[in-house]
Amino acid sequence: MNLDGQELARFIAATLEDKKAEDIRVLDLGADNMVTDYFVISSANSDRQAKALADAVREKVKEAYQR
Repeated sequence: MNLDGQELARFIAATLEDKKAEDIRVLDLGADNMVTDYFVISSANSDRQAKALADAVREKVKEAYQR
């Protein structure tokens, strides 16, 4: 499956929002960066919440985009 970077970044941001992440930002690095087009950043209230957010994003992306 060919993923559009912007679509994936928005999907991740929406997942983070659903899981109550704070200060969610999607940075468009586009032409300025050869490694990635988008960077998604958020904050959490604790280490435990940060791990839960990372796990949720990993699982949702896997469910939605893995063959």
